[in-house]
Amino acid sequence: MGKNKIQFQKGLSLPNFLEEYGTEENCFEALAKLRWPKGFECPKCGCNAYCRLTNRKLFQCNACRGQTSITAGTIYHSTKIPLTKWFLATYLMTQSKSGISQLELARQLGVSANTGAMVYHKLAQVMMERDAQKPLSGNIEIDDAYWGGKKKDGKRGRGSENKTPFVAAVEKNIDNHPIHIKLSVVSGFKKKELKQWSKNHLVPGTTAVSDGLGCFAGIKEAGFNHKVIVVGNSRNPKQSAPFNWVNTILGNLKSALSGIYHKLSSAHLPRHLATFQYRFNRRFVLGDMINRLVFVSLRTLPMPKRLLKLADYCW
Repeated sequence: MGKNKIQFQKGLSLPNFLEEYGTEENCFEALAKLRWPKGFECPKCGCNAYCRLTNRKLFQCNACRGQTSITAGTIYHSTKIPLTKWFLATYLMTQSKSGISQLELARQLGVSANTGAMVYHKLAQVMMERDAQKPLSGNIEIDDAYWGGKKKDGKRGRGSENKTPFVAAVEKNIDNHPIHIKLSVVSGFKKKELKQWSKNHLVPGTTAVSDGLGCFAGIKEAGFNHKVIVVGNSRNPKQSAPFNWVNTILGNLKSALSGIYHKLSSAHLPRHLATFQYRFNRRFVLGDMINRLVFVSLRTLPMPKRLLKLADYCW
């Protein structure tokens, strides 16, 4: 049996990463190229002529004399953390299939636990916002999913007040292989909720296959094709085949999150789901993931600490 090309791709080794991004100057140059692919452009007047103030790491426009920081207006805005640590965090959060916890990230970066958590959540925010712009299309499997367990002497199952509901959807190609996934926290599994989710995350003409849960009727109400297949609790592979990929991905997701977190707060679950989703959707180009994440980080608005602390909610 041949090797899986995706699973056995080289990616970017740590020695190669350090060779390319091991110094502050290398990281600065990489940011400049990714922020201005066609060369510097003054955000105030649009002039391309500039000089660089190396002692302060600023670009100064020759026309209006305006000074621009390489990180201004981006997710890195006003950062006091060296660029090398931002790039290393990007590497650690993209190259592992299971991801990395905030505490382990802090240890690897050599920063405090609070700083590690801040870096993690900022990069996770970038991942979440990026994939929110990419809807699913074609044929998809969709299922209801939950994170958390019952409280002591509390309810079990879907009615548990300690469980956070989220939608899990998998886009498949013509060979029935998974291409992209969408993991979205919702307030509850209601018809109007799935109707709005479908409008936000599906391309017109998409066909969704779900089980018989009533809320999924909202997909059809939103104008999309919807097929219902009731499998109950059957373990027969032939009966559960329509949901094979979504079940597999949910299993991998829960194993990954349980493996790196002793306890995971549901308040920030959308960002944790987003990191898994981002890596999966770009697993075909593992080695290029760092440049891609830095590119969108430079185009993501600043996220101050007071906003990072707020509970997340996403469709």
